[in-house]
Amino acid sequence: MRIIFLASLLLLLFSGCSQEKKVNNLDGKKLLEEKCTQCHNIDLPPKTFEDEKAPPMMAVAFHVRSFIQTGDESQRIPKAIAFVKDYVVSPSASKSFCDKASLKSYGVMPSQKGKVTQDELQAIAEYMFSHFTQKNLNEAQALENRLNAMPKGERLALQNGCLSCHKVDKRIVGPAFRDIAMRKGNSLEVLIHSIQNGSKKKYKSSKGAMMPAFKKISDADAKTLGEWILSLKAQKDK
Repeated sequence: MRIIFLASLLLLLFSGCSQEKKVNNLDGKKLLEEKCTQCHNIDLPPKTFEDEKAPPMMAVAFHVRSFIQTGDESQRIPKAIAFVKDYVVSPSASKSFCDKASLKSYGVMPSQKGKVTQDELQAIAEYMFSHFTQKNLNEAQALENRLNAMPKGERLALQNGCLSCHKVDKRIVGPAFRDIAMRKGNSLEVLIHSIQNGSKKKYKSSKGAMMPAFKKISDADAKTLGEWILSLKAQKDK
């Protein structure tokens, strides 16, 4: 149940946990990825680097939302969106909400006039302020903490979609991982080969379903996955 919950939560978070609005059929998430990632990190939680060109987009969204002046809370996001639309094409130190140290570190962003339209900025800003929220950050951090607490092999199984066809104790399309671990002849080398090259008609319970090859999984990760699967046999014996 823990793995099913995490898989569902992972899908929810990274397939668009916030339902962003679309302006004139423009996709704010896609535009953010296309127009902003050369300078801004857009991960949630954000990643930071020593040579980063600009602050993480989550920090930008949080900062603008917090510092926009308004006497009517219902107007905070509309005013924040309007600020983004103006600042991106006509940036200046006097308009910036950044502190002096950040301005000295990053400098004033270059104008994006002619590189992005106002409708595109509207879509980007709407997505920014609906996605980079405290609620989504808390959920992403909680998920990250759960993933980090998992054995690395289990985490790799979740991240590579292995749990779509296998569960630890239950057969779905493919056999349960514990059944794989218990099968005679399934050494670490055999499992690594199956992971990277696929297999077919190896298990009667799979009714002829073919396991695809996961050639993009590195040798090291395939080894970690195989070791985790085999460790389930020892857990069963306890």
